[in-house]
Amino acid sequence: MRRSVRAAAAGLSALAAVAVRDLVQKEHTLLRNFPLLGHARYLIEAVGPELRQYLVAGNNEERPFTRDQRRWVYASAKRENNYFGFGTDNDLEYTAGYPVINHRTFGRAVPATSVHAGQTVDLPAAKVLGAARGRARAFRPPSVVNISAMSFGSLSAQATEALNRGAALAGCLHNTGEGGLSRHHRHGAELVFQIGTAYFGCRDAEGRFDLARLEDLVAGAPVRALEIKLSQGAKPGLGGVLPAAKVSPEIAETRGVPEGVDCISPSRHAEFSDADSLLDWVELLAAETGLPVGIKSAVGDMEFWRELTALMARGDRGVDFVTVDGGEGGTGAAPLIFTDSVSLPFQLGFARVYAEFARAGLHEQVAFIGAGKLGLPDNAVVAFALGCDMVNVAREAMLAIGCIQAQKCHTDTCPTGVATQNAWLAHGLDPALKSVRAANYIRTVRRDLLKVAEACGVAHPGLIDTGSVEVLTGRTASRPLGEVYDYQPGWGLPSEADRAEIERIMAGEAPQGGSAPPSATATG
Repeated sequence: MRRSVRAAAAGLSALAAVAVRDLVQKEHTLLRNFPLLGHARYLIEAVGPELRQYLVAGNNEERPFTRDQRRWVYASAKRENNYFGFGTDNDLEYTAGYPVINHRTFGRAVPATSVHAGQTVDLPAAKVLGAARGRARAFRPPSVVNISAMSFGSLSAQATEALNRGAALAGCLHNTGEGGLSRHHRHGAELVFQIGTAYFGCRDAEGRFDLARLEDLVAGAPVRALEIKLSQGAKPGLGGVLPAAKVSPEIAETRGVPEGVDCISPSRHAEFSDADSLLDWVELLAAETGLPVGIKSAVGDMEFWRELTALMARGDRGVDFVTVDGGEGGTGAAPLIFTDSVSLPFQLGFARVYAEFARAGLHEQVAFIGAGKLGLPDNAVVAFALGCDMVNVAREAMLAIGCIQAQKCHTDTCPTGVATQNAWLAHGLDPALKSVRAANYIRTVRRDLLKVAEACGVAHPGLIDTGSVEVLTGRTASRPLGEVYDYQPGWGLPSEADRAEIERIMAGEAPQGGSAPPSATATG
């Protein structure tokens, strides 16, 4: 009895102390006016995302990924039933901008055995990276769905390893992100090495680009292409900052920066200052490494793209691929104004960029990659119809390896160990198990894309044209996708030669010219 009294007294004393503190502090008006009770407001605010996620929100209300979308990714990653019953939750009649795919009654059917659930799906890109410019190490990417740029540092070591192992199992490419190439990127997947503004992994002690270091890195790792990052959808026009506390010895070694010091990425490159000098640098990298070289950018001012295509039209210099990142992309932490309002959303930005290349007669010579919530098959189909040859997935791949959309990426407190450098949180993520889930997810996306291609009467998603998609403009009207974005006939498709080649490959025939090297054809 006495213990209970003492415990109650201690509790009341603690509450009284909190109340006194609330009354005398001046930082929070709410707590001065409502001592003790005011704390309930801050508690509810802190757990608001979790309350909405699990108790309040409907299946299609949450953002950036709805409950239905997350459920589909989770089920796909675990090879569980990812079907949905009783019809769509989407309000098709009143949703302006909603895309509708037009299936065909008769068409060129994909062999049914290719799309059975649980079966490996081979889905190589329709274009060969670097072929148009004769790069020494040109290759056909083995998958149209690949892991997008997410740096070791932003992601944990375990998450990076899981994604790399998963990419190897699924036979897709893994983009390193701008944080350099770590040992966690060396678990079997072929890589796209991203070169950001700080030149992490290929810089000297003063932070300047070092070509010799790049050549050594490429020689010692399975790098298949180089991607020059101009900007990204999450924070276009901004450089990144990795706080000193996160710059561990391993991250410092990977990036080539001092340990325990703020790691800052400039907002602009130092090796070039305009489209002309950019192309000079592209050709330098391609000549020295033999690799295809491309650029990644969010889309804002179109003058850059007009200048770039005008210079490429001369024929002596050019990029091998273009990755367009939509403003809805979001794996990088950024100020709210940048995540919400800077750079165009994917469809609008990509269509404008593609149109510049098409008007210059360059669209068949460049491979186009899209990013920004394109790991959902419905979004990806629209991207392919607009002219994408491949799509990169980031947050969807994070969901596949355990992300719960806690939206703590910028706090280093990711509860599932994906976007954190906290050793305790990261240790809960098992790379071996999660790699299988990442691979399952990639294969499922490819399978669904192949199913939709079959419904549209073509052999490959890259052959879906803008006539196969309509966009609702209201309850009783719609417009063809090509009309919405002012596409000309034939835009959005690979060349006749590439179309014929990919149809042969999808039919199980060997590529023209005999057997291709292992990386030139799809392996599940």
